[in-house]
Amino acid sequence: MFSSSQEEYCAPSKDPVKYGELVVLGYNGSLPNGDRGRRKSRFALYRRTKANGVKPSTVHILNTPQASKAVNCKGQHSISYTLSRNQTVVVEYCHDKDTDMFQIGRSTESPIDFVVTDTIAGGQDGEETPITQSTISRFACRVVCERNPPFTARIYAAGFDSSKNIFLGEKAAKWKNPDGHMDGLTTNGVLVMHPKGGFTEESKPGVWREISVCGDVYTLRETRSAQTPGKLVENESNILQDGSLVDLCGATLLWRTAEGLFQAPTQKHLEALRQEINAARPQCPVGLNTLAFPSMQRSRALSSLEDKQPWVYLACGHVHGYHNWGHRSEHEPNTQRECPMCRVVGPYVPLWLGCEPAFYVDTGAPTHAFVPCGHVCSEKSVKYWAEIPLPHGTHAFHAACPFCATQLSLTQGFSKLIFQGPVD
Repeated sequence: MFSSSQEEYCAPSKDPVKYGELVVLGYNGSLPNGDRGRRKSRFALYRRTKANGVKPSTVHILNTPQASKAVNCKGQHSISYTLSRNQTVVVEYCHDKDTDMFQIGRSTESPIDFVVTDTIAGGQDGEETPITQSTISRFACRVVCERNPPFTARIYAAGFDSSKNIFLGEKAAKWKNPDGHMDGLTTNGVLVMHPKGGFTEESKPGVWREISVCGDVYTLRETRSAQTPGKLVENESNILQDGSLVDLCGATLLWRTAEGLFQAPTQKHLEALRQEINAARPQCPVGLNTLAFPSMQRSRALSSLEDKQPWVYLACGHVHGYHNWGHRSEHEPNTQRECPMCRVVGPYVPLWLGCEPAFYVDTGAPTHAFVPCGHVCSEKSVKYWAEIPLPHGTHAFHAACPFCATQLSLTQGFSKLIFQGPVD
C-alpha cells in the first residue's frame, strides 16, 4: 500500500505490529500539495517501542482555581471538569503499560500525532484553500490501542494538550454518571458510525453516534454544539471496527484495520487495472481517437487534463474524448451537454481514477463513476459510498465521493461507464 520509503517513515521498528490506519475522506491518495510529516491524508498506527497509554486514577474535587492549577501542574495527565466558578473536578490519569495512545487534531503541537485540517469538497486543484475559521478542535480525539492481541482500538473525544490536560470549561456539556465518574462532550463533538457487517461489499451504513471524553456512546445532540447531550446507548461501544467512520466536524476519517487492509486492493493492483483498461484501447465513439486514463500520480494531483483523457456524459455513462459541441447552456458550459450517442442531456466531465485503495470495498475493476465529480472505482465501492450519509455542517448529512468529498447527486449518485472498444 505504501512505497518502501513511506513504510520506513511510519514504522518505528523493523517488524512492528500495525494496529490500523486512519484515512481522511476527500483526498485521492495524498494531500493536494503532497503529504508532509504529521500532515498527510493517511496515518498508520503502529505499536510503539514504549507504551504511552494512560488510565484514570485519582479524582480530586477542588473548590479554588489555585488548587486545580496545582493538580494540573504535577506533570501527570488529567481531565478537568469545571462545574462552577468555585468547583472543579480533576481526574488524574496514570501510565498504562498495556496501551498506546495516538492523538488527532488541528494543532501542530507535539502531543498531536496526526494533524487534520478542514476538508474542502472538490478542493484539489493543487492549492490548499485556506480556512477562515476551522470547526475542527485543536485536540480533537484520541485513539487508544491495546498492545496485545487482539489489538483492540478505542476512540475517545478530546486529546491531551501540551500540558497533558483536557479542560472542559463551564459551558461544555458535562455530567456525573450514576456510578460517580465524570464525563463530557467536546464543543462540536466527535461522531462515529460503525457500518453493519464491517467494510465489505455486503456492508450497510450504521447509525451515527457521539463519543464522550470517557468513551461512552450517545445519540446525537439536537445540533452539533448543543449543551444538552443525547441519550446513553448502553449496548454500543467505542471500539473501532474495519470501516468505522470518525467525524471531527470539518473532516471525516475512515478507520481500516490491518486485517482489513490486507484484503484491500494495493496501489500496484489499481495500477494494473488502469493499464488493463488502457490496453483495451477504448475509443471516442465520435472522434475515434484512443482514450487513456492518466497515471496514478497525475490522477492524485488532478493536474491539467491530458489529450487522451476520457470524458463521460454522466446521465447515460457514454465515455468520449473531449469535444466542444452539444452545449445546451451558454452560462455553465459542461452542465447541460447532449450525448451524441443517445441524445440524453446532462453533465459532461473528465474521468479520474480513484487512487486511494483504502476506500475500495473490493478489488473489482473500475467500471463506475461518482456523479457529479467523475471519480472512477469499482461498482461495489460506488454503491457502498452512495449509501453512506456523511455529516455536513452542524446538522446535515449527505453522501459524498470519498476521493474528493463532493456531494453526490440526490437523483443519481453514480453512473455505469459505457466504453467503446477499438473499431479495427
